Amino acid sequence: MVDIKLDILAIGVHPDDIELGCGATLLKQIAAGYKVGFLDLTQGELGTRGSGPLRLIEAEKAKVFAGGLVRENLGMADGFFLNTTENKMKIIQVIRKYQPEIVLANAVDDRHPDHGRASLMTYEACFLSGLLKIETKIEGVLQEKWRPRKLFNYIQDMDLVPDIVVDVTGYLEKKIELVMQYSSQFFDPNSEE
Repeated sequence: MVDIKLDILAIGVHPDDIELGCGATLLKQIAAGYKVGFLDLTQGELGTRGSGPLRLIEAEKAKVFAGGLVRENLGMADGFFLNTTENKMKIIQVIRKYQPEIVLANAVDDRHPDHGRASLMTYEACFLSGLLKIETKIEGVLQEKWRPRKLFNYIQDMDLVPDIVVDVTGYLEKKIELVMQYSSQFFDPNSEE
């Protein structure tokens, strides 16, 4: 049973990873009529600025600004989540819930250790979500197996050579506005942080 079937599910370990890493691409796809959802693994509670609860509010604002259909947060521990069965099952449940054709995930290799760990965990969850013998339920209802057709990783901090480039001409300014929905993450001369 799928309430909303997504074309693209963008997954990021921290709120704002998606917007920074592939925000313009998602804005372009949403403008073209594709159904897009967001999944954050943590609240980004270890970030220098802001707090977990504030970042959840900002993430929702970013989803609305972008025109995304859904945004969920799995509440894993920022900085300390592990690639465990329990955490993979949480991702599998969301993949099966929305049945995306494409998943976008954190960079495989990056300066921030959470990004690479999230990338591997997402890769494994995408594969495992297609296995019949792995059972997940939502509100007591058994979910159907589902494996996304494609998984792509967006580039974050490292200077990596991409395999695929999306022309986002005309979307850079809107991407900047999208990223600015996370106002707690940017310098504020009036802040005491």
